[in-house]
Amino acid sequence: MIFEEDIKGSLAALKDGGVILYPTDTIWGLGCDATDSSAVEKIFKIKARNDSKSLIILVDGMPMLERYVNDIPEIIYELTSVSDTPLTIIYPKGKNLAKGVCSEDGSVGIRICRDEFCNELISRFRKPIISSSANSSESPSPGNFKEIDNSIINAVEYVVKYRQNDQQRYSASPIIKMEPYGTIKIIRK
Repeated sequence: MIFEEDIKGSLAALKDGGVILYPTDTIWGLGCDATDSSAVEKIFKIKARNDSKSLIILVDGMPMLERYVNDIPEIIYELTSVSDTPLTIIYPKGKNLAKGVCSEDGSVGIRICRDEFCNELISRFRKPIISSSANSSESPSPGNFKEIDNSIINAVEYVVKYRQNDQQRYSASPIIKMEPYGTIKIIRK
């Protein structure tokens, strides 16, 4: 596997409560163990972000999703199987996650990742990983690695080398929110 060194380095940092800088199925992200409160706190500090704002997590499939969300509506199984782009869904009630991951109302944003690198990492880690854009809170999200500020790069425990030279510009995923009674609200297109 061409990114085996990055998988091993990322796993070591994640297991040690560290933060990684990694390419996702959308933009470059800051990641950590979504079940470790002190690691989540580090992400808020790196981003200079108010901890009342929730974070998005990545999972590697429906079985993992089911361990971190209460009551998944049937429509979600259909949406995730037919979506041709990465799709982040906000669920009304998250569970088994670190403080700061869920919103004050208990909701949580989760994306089933389809990226080969991320899926391998999440699968081997066996837990969800935070995916927060690799920028400070008030700055625009980076479209590729070259747009990431050095202060972000220097603040993490491990920087993935895979896809650093990729010049393609990526954008954040659409976000939808599951409302009560199965209705869906579009948050970001």
